[in-house]
Amino acid sequence: MPSGGTSVTGLTVEHRTAPLGVDAARPRFGWRLESAVRGQRQTAYRILVATTPQRLNSPGSADVWDSGRVTSADSVAVPYGGKGLAASTRYHWTVLVWDKDGRPVSHSPTAHFETGLLSTDGVAGWDGAKWIGMAGKKPNSPGAPMLRSEVPLRAGKAGRAGKAARAGSSGQVSEARLYVSALGVYEAYVNGSRVGVPHGKGETHELLTPGWTNYDRTVSYLTYDVTDLVARDRDRVTLGAVLGNGWYNSRISEGSTYYAKSGHRLALKAKLLIRYGDGTTQTVVTEPGAGWKATDTGPYRADDIYDGQTYDARKELPGWAANGFDDAAWQAADEDDFTARFPGAGLVAYPGESARLAPEWDRRPQSVVVYGTVAGKSSSANGKGHIVVDRSRSTTDAEKAAHTAVTLRAGDTAVFDLGQNMVGVPRYTVSGPAGAQVVLRFGEMLNDDSAGADGPEGSVYRANLRSAKATSTYTLKGGAPETHQDSLSFYGFRYVEVTVATAGAAVTVSEVTGKVATSALDDIGSITTDDEQVNQLFGNARWGQRGNYLWIPTDCPQRDERLGWTGDTQLFANTGLYNADAVNFLSHFAEYNLAASQEVYGVDGAQFTAVAPGARYEPKQPCSGWADAGVVVPWTVWQMSGDATVVERCWPAMTKYLDWIRRRTGDKYAGPGAIFGDWLAFQRTSAQFMSDVYYAHSTRLMADMARAIGRDAEVKEYRDLFSRIKGAFTAKYLATDSAGRLTVRSGLDGASAVEPGGSEQPTEDNTQTALLWVLKLGLYDTQAQRRQLVELLAENIENSAAYKRAHPDSSRVDYDEYTLSVGFLGVNVLAPVLTAEGRPDLAYRLLHQDAMPSWLYSVKNGATTVWERWNSYSKEDGFGPVEMNSFNHYSYGAIVEWMYEDMAGIAKDPAHPGFRHFFLQPHPDPTGRIREVTGAHRSPYGRIVSEWRVHGETLTYHAVVPPNSKATLRIPTADPSTVREDRSPLAGASGVKFLGFADGTAEYLLDSGSYHLTGTLR
Repeated sequence: MPSGGTSVTGLTVEHRTAPLGVDAARPRFGWRLESAVRGQRQTAYRILVATTPQRLNSPGSADVWDSGRVTSADSVAVPYGGKGLAASTRYHWTVLVWDKDGRPVSHSPTAHFETGLLSTDGVAGWDGAKWIGMAGKKPNSPGAPMLRSEVPLRAGKAGRAGKAARAGSSGQVSEARLYVSALGVYEAYVNGSRVGVPHGKGETHELLTPGWTNYDRTVSYLTYDVTDLVARDRDRVTLGAVLGNGWYNSRISEGSTYYAKSGHRLALKAKLLIRYGDGTTQTVVTEPGAGWKATDTGPYRADDIYDGQTYDARKELPGWAANGFDDAAWQAADEDDFTARFPGAGLVAYPGESARLAPEWDRRPQSVVVYGTVAGKSSSANGKGHIVVDRSRSTTDAEKAAHTAVTLRAGDTAVFDLGQNMVGVPRYTVSGPAGAQVVLRFGEMLNDDSAGADGPEGSVYRANLRSAKATSTYTLKGGAPETHQDSLSFYGFRYVEVTVATAGAAVTVSEVTGKVATSALDDIGSITTDDEQVNQLFGNARWGQRGNYLWIPTDCPQRDERLGWTGDTQLFANTGLYNADAVNFLSHFAEYNLAASQEVYGVDGAQFTAVAPGARYEPKQPCSGWADAGVVVPWTVWQMSGDATVVERCWPAMTKYLDWIRRRTGDKYAGPGAIFGDWLAFQRTSAQFMSDVYYAHSTRLMADMARAIGRDAEVKEYRDLFSRIKGAFTAKYLATDSAGRLTVRSGLDGASAVEPGGSEQPTEDNTQTALLWVLKLGLYDTQAQRRQLVELLAENIENSAAYKRAHPDSSRVDYDEYTLSVGFLGVNVLAPVLTAEGRPDLAYRLLHQDAMPSWLYSVKNGATTVWERWNSYSKEDGFGPVEMNSFNHYSYGAIVEWMYEDMAGIAKDPAHPGFRHFFLQPHPDPTGRIREVTGAHRSPYGRIVSEWRVHGETLTYHAVVPPNSKATLRIPTADPSTVREDRSPLAGASGVKFLGFADGTAEYLLDSGSYHLTGTLR
């Protein structure tokens, strides 16, 4: 009898819904159960894969793979086990599931996936497609290459457009797929329309495809369903593309082995596969002499990742990508020599969600300020004066500002405030005479009157962009209103400054919109509280992730950097995976960028690099904490997803790194060194100390991962290595005086001169970061030492007058009580360790602190994203040091990990990755400031909810445990008998097992289901 009230949902292949271009030989299947039945779980499954949906109607008719009934609860990353898959083929699949009682689940939807070209050599499956570019075009010469090829459809039998053309009758187009890549970035066109991708209920455009890799090792390609576009014309098809420099031909790649100071020619590689109703096929590929023509005379005049885009609408070529366009004056296309220069470079299907524009997050102006003059220079603190606002053309009314039209002349400046620091491109409408030039410049802040300001008060601050011009220039063609949206660069900004560069021209600017671009497209987690400042902090971290998860995880989106700094990535990865569906995003980064960069740029070809891809700013010396991203990121992805594939694929690179450290430091069991130390910390910890800590950390993670992939010998090897590292560490860094007072000697060996302030700021013993890591990793010998470590940490954080008197030489004397002093390598362990050690009160005191340094300091000072520095800006002192001052840098947003795991209480169980079993461990705020919290996260098994409210002495708690998983609930209470569901003791409820009570916490094992509880706190 079928199982009622339970259904199968969330079908994925390779962690994606209905993906195109799957190149995995054994794709991984996933699904979830939805059920109102408490304790519902899967006892068996049967996967069916077929060539048509109809063949899934009964198990015996599946003609590709029938797994048979498998007795297993597995529903995450179940590998395909059938015959070899064909390239460029759609497969349909479903999964039949049996519930906890052995009954079949009544509803099992069907889904599909499509294979890509199933090759990585750039030859097989490409049907002769070559890398082609514009013949005779010199790198970095004006004008973006525009390429096109128009060919007849087979015997002119494409049929009518629309549904009829896709019906599949003989001679009609039944489907069409475009496989495309670029050396540089591309916009692809078919029959005059730009190729888009599904998004929500509609379609959107990607930005800067195919993303960034180490081009001499890997280039990505993407796959598109272009059936509708091909079927528009019954006789012919035109394939076109615009090429931009992207990361391939830009100074962002300086130092890379593929970088050329003289520049690279841009190139396109594409295959358009057309299938007809009679089963025949036709391909259009990029190859010289096959009708491909090119020009650089179009409107795209210049583009650069750092500097922006220049577009001249007078040079537009209407219909250039459509059938019938006269390209007689265009140049021939010729083959690029990329394959000869880099014969080992693979052409790999991009496995995740591409970076694209997300219309739901569009930003419209909250205010518009127009000015033409500056006043008060002599009386201002910095001598720069202030803007004189033209009230008649300005508005601070958000509703009016969103649609206001402003007419500007040379000498006028309009500043549009979008209200949110974001990443993407501008869209705007202009009206004016032909040849008038409009210039948009972007910034994250407005100038004040402080010494660090770079212009008059009220103007857009741009000093922190350093050498990046970050400018969009548009030349009008004249006539009707013209709408433009940049597409070959991106910007990090909240403010848009608009000027007219043409004397005598009047230009009206309207409908300014910030188009948000991101690879973090699917929000799967949320935290809300009754404290608006804390909510703002959470939102700031989320917006920082959106902006910096753009093809790769970057450090900042605005200045002349925008690099894949690995230290930032590893410390934020857990937060990133709680917030968004980023499994493929981070897996691809680890497998293709971290591993490739290690081999090409890493010290001795073994150390993971500080930036990936590329080598800009890459130090030629050890960089623990950054290099360890090569270990931390795969471990974190595995823990959050339950899929150990990334561990398997990255294992050789990870073992190479650990082996290198062992060879380098031998029986000292020390780390190799940490050039960046605890970056931007106000209390300096020895760089070597941090290196030793991370050596221990990565070694312990390696033991965990070895167990996950069945490498039992390596489990013992890495556990033994950790024991030796711990022994050497405690002997070197833990010291006890005659009175039994413990000291963590984190001041030994000095600081790295690379850290801001260099060696001028002395290192200290008993720093916050040092104490935190010793506690996190258990780098002590006795429980008495552990208690002392907690006391030392509490004293440092409390930073009382007595503490300052006892430590007059410490940097802590300059800061308030209950402030933090950690940098990049301490920030993500601070609150979790405090909570684990029984001091959530201190974690909350730090969370609520708004004096500098603290998380809410930036919120108090108007931040809408997380800052790079604790002191990036203050209303009292103005701008921080400009050489390292990004206002969109997610690293310190890693506090969000603690918000999920300890504040809301949704915590993964390292012993059961992927939330098959997890912990519900809400920690109400001991300070009483936060009284309501709702946390949610969509795990691989379904949506987890943990929601609490404190009223007087009563805790009200709501939790949802998804089907096919279990949770251990740890709930604070004065007496477990007061913890009740529907007025009955929870211990006796269905699906609940009481595990015990200790130290004010009652513990229960919960089956799946929804729980509404109350309990007495004190």
